[in-house]
Amino acid sequence: MASYIFYGWWDYRFLSLILFSTIVDYFVGLKMAESKNVKSKRMYLWISLASNLGLLGFFKYYNFFVDSFVNAFTFFGYQIENVWTLNIILPVGISFYTFQTLSYSLDIYKGKLNPTKDFISFSTFVAFFPQLVAGPIERATHLLPQIELPRKFCGEQQREGIKLMLWGLFKKVVIADSLAPIVDDIFMNSAGYPSSTLILGAIFFGFQIYGDFSGYSDIAIGTAKLFGVELMSNFKFPYFSRDIGEFWRRWHISLSTWFRDYLYIPLGGSRTSKPKAVRNIFIIFLVSGFWHGANWTFIFWGLFHAFLFVPLFYAKANRRYLDTPDVFESFKSFALAGGRIVKTFFLVTLGWVFFRSKDLSTAFDYLNNMLLGFTYEPYMHPRGYRIVDYIILLIAFIVFEYVIRRDERNPFRFQNRYIRFFIYASLVFLMLLFYDDGVDRSFIYFQF
Repeated sequence: MASYIFYGWWDYRFLSLILFSTIVDYFVGLKMAESKNVKSKRMYLWISLASNLGLLGFFKYYNFFVDSFVNAFTFFGYQIENVWTLNIILPVGISFYTFQTLSYSLDIYKGKLNPTKDFISFSTFVAFFPQLVAGPIERATHLLPQIELPRKFCGEQQREGIKLMLWGLFKKVVIADSLAPIVDDIFMNSAGYPSSTLILGAIFFGFQIYGDFSGYSDIAIGTAKLFGVELMSNFKFPYFSRDIGEFWRRWHISLSTWFRDYLYIPLGGSRTSKPKAVRNIFIIFLVSGFWHGANWTFIFWGLFHAFLFVPLFYAKANRRYLDTPDVFESFKSFALAGGRIVKTFFLVTLGWVFFRSKDLSTAFDYLNNMLLGFTYEPYMHPRGYRIVDYIILLIAFIVFEYVIRRDERNPFRFQNRYIRFFIYASLVFLMLLFYDDGVDRSFIYFQF
């Protein structure tokens, strides 16, 4: 009840959508278990798919398809008038909870899960408030059994949860929110800034979105721990990745594994001919981009990553790096691993320009001005932010993340209690120091 009240607090009308999705998938699961043949099971699965994807498509993508249709006709010289479009706010978290309920129906259809007869437990799985509006996208096979089993208070689990919440809050307030005004200014006025400033804006956005989304995930995972529930990891220090394949094993893990298990593998995955496997790769990256938003910039962002991934796949190197990166093992590893990390971060940052820009034309202009002909001028933010402070902050943040890179769920596993206390006090002090009441503190991924 608390989770549904939480979801409906902003606008109670959104409750009808999540309740509809909950009820449909609960009864679809029961009916599929009762079905005696594959045909009837498949029919119920299609009901789930049509209901969830229909809601998602109508509220999130209807205007996009209508506008694209009108623009296509305009391009060929025809004018379409009196077009009906939606004038509503996108229901918060709809992309997350529709995928979560879909995984329940798909797992039952595949025989990986028996449906629950406890409607309250199933409703809690759908609307569990820590991860409801921005993930991680949980699987019923992982979360539902934890909800159905009795839970006992565990002091160690509570401490781990509070520490994760502190670390996530630091990433959100100090990293993401403090960089947001600088990123907004540079991207909104990119035509008037030199390439040095545009490079700074792209890098800062990379850390803004990472601090924002991984910070939310840490807060969600930590909050769930307070209830005795373990959510899946969603980020594993992706900016230490040595190629794009490793990046996608470390970034937004719950979404990338969802597409792998429910789209890529059913299409044939890599166990088919090379041309079909490449087709499957392009499909999942394009769908992943489209999942993020109804804009050609997101589709191009997905396409960009597909082109980066395919050469690795052809060279059978997309799973080359499955270990934890260790740059300082030797001078050779520093040169090789460090160089690969920098190269991967550079490519990912180029992609972020499309993700952040309002349209493709603006994105290409940004990249053109950033890459073709280097010019330098010191950047001065209109509100007088000292950029050197943020650069020092990011360097310290990168160093600390490298130190803790082996365990994303326990960032403060230091033996000395005085070191731990110093870190806690420093994080709180920095949050107070960098907190800006004039900054929009909404999470970026709420829009998805």
